[in-house]
Amino acid sequence: MSASRLVAGIDSSTQSCKVVIRDARTGELVRQGRAAHPDGTEIDPEIWWRALQDAVAEAGGLDDVSAVAVGGQQHGMVALDEAGSVVRPALLWNDTRSAQAAADLVRELGAAAWARATGLVPVASYTGTKLRWLAEHEPDNAARVAAVALPHDWLTWRLMGYGPARSAPRGADLTALTTDRSDASGTLYFDPVSNRYDRDLLIRCLGHDAVLPRVAAPDEVVGTLWGGTALVGPGAGDNAAAALGLGLEQGDAAVSLGTSGVVSAVSAVPAHDSTGLVSGFADATGVFLPLACTLNAARVLDAATRWLGVNHSELSDLALEAPAGADGLVLVPYLEGERTPNLPDATGALHGLRLSNSTQAHLARAAVEGMLSGQADGLDALRATGLEPRRLHLIGGAARSEAVRRIAPDVFGLDVVVPAPGEYVADGAARQAAWVLSDQPHPPTWNAHSGSRTFAAENPRATEAIRSRYAEARQWFLNR
Repeated sequence: MSASRLVAGIDSSTQSCKVVIRDARTGELVRQGRAAHPDGTEIDPEIWWRALQDAVAEAGGLDDVSAVAVGGQQHGMVALDEAGSVVRPALLWNDTRSAQAAADLVRELGAAAWARATGLVPVASYTGTKLRWLAEHEPDNAARVAAVALPHDWLTWRLMGYGPARSAPRGADLTALTTDRSDASGTLYFDPVSNRYDRDLLIRCLGHDAVLPRVAAPDEVVGTLWGGTALVGPGAGDNAAAALGLGLEQGDAAVSLGTSGVVSAVSAVPAHDSTGLVSGFADATGVFLPLACTLNAARVLDAATRWLGVNHSELSDLALEAPAGADGLVLVPYLEGERTPNLPDATGALHGLRLSNSTQAHLARAAVEGMLSGQADGLDALRATGLEPRRLHLIGGAARSEAVRRIAPDVFGLDVVVPAPGEYVADGAARQAAWVLSDQPHPPTWNAHSGSRTFAAENPRATEAIRSRYAEARQWFLNR
């Protein structure tokens, strides 16, 4: 692989589109661009396409790029008709109108059967539940559906010149749609163990069969960029692309502290969790990426800044003034309900409040420990499937807090690696693009994220005390 070749990685997320151009051999960042997406839980996919073009332009174009791949938000329902046109605005992962459809699907087959077949138990975020909603609430639109794609599938298709028959240079060839197993594993009609779609489950959701994107191998060239010679990789779902961007290996776990919290781990063994707490996704390299999601992460700290009338830096300083365990003050941070454990109607609560711990510093410490303890519940859910992570990577907006970084090892009981801030989904897509250029069996090793800091777990007694007090407070919710 020539040292001068460049690769592009694209992250089409809920909020924006990011493009990074990196050196294919070293991973060095050459240039980048971004463009915003509008808020909401449904969107015309053409908006993604325009944002991608704007982000590419800001990144200096793709004319000198040798390969490109797309990472994208998982689960979004892109329904296409026979002419390649979008049937209706795409329903995104965070659109909850299909919650009843999810409950109906669980009732029809049972949670255990779904977990065995797909690694998932239906919830509103998954594509299959959105198709069931479409069939029940918009039957005319459902009848028009000739193909179902995910956001990254559709953008890959468009990059190769396909699209609506009247405007796409290569026409509306639905059979040219491709995906990868990481994104397919979040649909509710794909088995990540056999790497096959389950057509019966698709029909159960949509009411009829449809074209589904071909599932490509992790390092497969699926086509070429329209108007250029760049190779196009299969792409990946955002969580799998982020794991690839971080360079996670088997035994590594990651906690992403964004609006919600995501706890995932690379594993050689698939997960089939009938409780639904762990989603049995595939990764972008050929193994698995079991994942647990919590609803309350960075916004817990946002709320704490409002309670105390401080900014995030001041909140961090206050939290570090209080001792581990906050002298018994515990925040159970279910401010938006919770998914892990499944308590959608719960609210947050403070436990153990005394005169001696009713200080700003104690409340700040309780907020940080409570947010992290919620993520530790997700890590425990992964452990319950047989995983035992040896190292944990901490990413996301809240990981910028020095208090979060220093307190995390006490809560998780693991050494915590905090990488330098980066666009890890786009970086993972770029790393995949470099992989498709090579003839190697594994993705290239990049040292693109130097500057990581490791925070050691040194106080197992503090870990036990924090987690046990949190468990006691959480049990109050479970007993209600």
